[in-house]
Amino acid sequence: MLAAARPLRRLSSSCSSSVGALRRVLLHPPAPPPSLQPPLSPLRTLTRALLPSLAAAHRFSTTSFSTSAPSRLGECVGVLGAPAIAEEEEGEETGALVRHDTDAYAAVELALDSVVKVFTVSSSPNYFLPWQNKAQRESMGSGFVIPGRRIVTNAHVVADHTFVLVRKHGSPTKYKAEVQAVGHECDLALLTVESEEFWDGVNSLELGDIPFLQEAVAVVGYPQGGDNISVTKGVVSRVEPTQYAHGATQLMAIQIDAAINPGNSGGPAIMGDKVAGVAFQNLSGAENIGYIIPVPVIKRFISGVEESGKYSGFCTLGVSCQATENIQLRECFGMRPEMTGVLVSRINPLSDAYKVLKKDDILLEFDGVPIANDGTVPFRNRERITFDHLVSMKKPEETAVLKVLRDGKEQELGVTLRPPYLHEFGEDWYNASPRRLCERALRELPKKTGEQLVILSQVLMDDINVGYERLAELQVKKVNGVEVENLKHLCSLVEGCTEENLRFDLDDERVIVLKYQNARLATSRVLKRHRIPSAISSDLVEDQVTDGEVETSCTS
Repeated sequence: MLAAARPLRRLSSSCSSSVGALRRVLLHPPAPPPSLQPPLSPLRTLTRALLPSLAAAHRFSTTSFSTSAPSRLGECVGVLGAPAIAEEEEGEETGALVRHDTDAYAAVELALDSVVKVFTVSSSPNYFLPWQNKAQRESMGSGFVIPGRRIVTNAHVVADHTFVLVRKHGSPTKYKAEVQAVGHECDLALLTVESEEFWDGVNSLELGDIPFLQEAVAVVGYPQGGDNISVTKGVVSRVEPTQYAHGATQLMAIQIDAAINPGNSGGPAIMGDKVAGVAFQNLSGAENIGYIIPVPVIKRFISGVEESGKYSGFCTLGVSCQATENIQLRECFGMRPEMTGVLVSRINPLSDAYKVLKKDDILLEFDGVPIANDGTVPFRNRERITFDHLVSMKKPEETAVLKVLRDGKEQELGVTLRPPYLHEFGEDWYNASPRRLCERALRELPKKTGEQLVILSQVLMDDINVGYERLAELQVKKVNGVEVENLKHLCSLVEGCTEENLRFDLDDERVIVLKYQNARLATSRVLKRHRIPSAISSDLVEDQVTDGEVETSCTS
């Protein structure tokens, strides 16, 4: 019959967000010659498809690595492989060489008993052929131990994992690890190891604070180019909300000028004797521009796991806002000269803000913090940051107090914050996926709970489908005149058809018409020809035993 349709969830908008082209490029180093072939299995990073709201995107790469494919970006910047780094200079009076240990040396000494190498075997879903997974792949990354016998690493290091191993520095033994929690939005994951032998001699690292600009940090991990622990040193260049390549969301990140290469993913960035962040991505096509996940995001992720036992997500206000930097715009909405804020232009109907805020409200303050006309709030020493950061640091179901200007009058309103609810086209999914579908999934707001975009990905050929084979990547809008709400609803409409013809209305005013009974008979042929075990996935099926027979029906 028809190929299985796949749902794409709609997203709620966040303030000050705009959609840009996201390139998440994985770096693949060229395979070494046979004489230098490492004894360890190579590793590749994989992507998952959870879509929160998308903000302005840069060209980022995550940084775990694989040797299973040739490099797409050529040679990578080398990293230091020695566990100790020192500077030597000639003494002024004696001419003797004086050895000065650097912060990087101290960082390595601190990390030797804390940083681990992560080996992942993974198999990602195949959304074009949903009855099977893609080929098994191996990948490598880094991680570090924190109090409570837990290991922090990146979500993209263990995404779609089937088996995970970890190895301590200086040890030949790999230990099986279990993934306790994965947060794809923040690109973080927590691992646990049951083996008591693994924990012998292991030290945990403490989380520190956000470093100031120009403060030095040392990134420790296991990047490509060798098997031993490596360290690169750099300084903090920028602290601001940044596009997270793996989760396609915008959270605070720290830009540093240290080289972050494939395999560094999940390793700690150490400042002094504490962790300042987790290495997770770099900027494609740029020299020595890397990014680390800051401590507030790490703590928010860990606290959510500790409180609920699972990843709880990062909150969104559910509104899209416009800057009010134009004086005529401010005067039109009754803002006095001393007032600052942003204009509420769109509200997610499924958010709590939809019950409280109104279009054309002026959002003046968030939890008592004044919002500037450009949407920023004060941050540290004369720095500013978008107020989205304040929203993302709130816990799910927490209430935020908003001061708004409505019809010339100031009001204080309480809003409950909740987490929001295409990667089959590859790491560069935003550019490679059908533009119409991508924009619709990212920009349009759901009208009711459970609403999904249902996509006809392809038509599996049969005599009954002749002439429809070129119809692909189109949204299924209606079945026999009834608007499709989600995949389960589509299933119920098809299975419950009582008419002679089954009509599908698609994008671009395209139409598919099939004789219903003939289509049911053709389905078994298509399944057998393509070795598909079932016409419907298990979550859409309800088995009912009727007169000793198993009757399969869809639930809506």
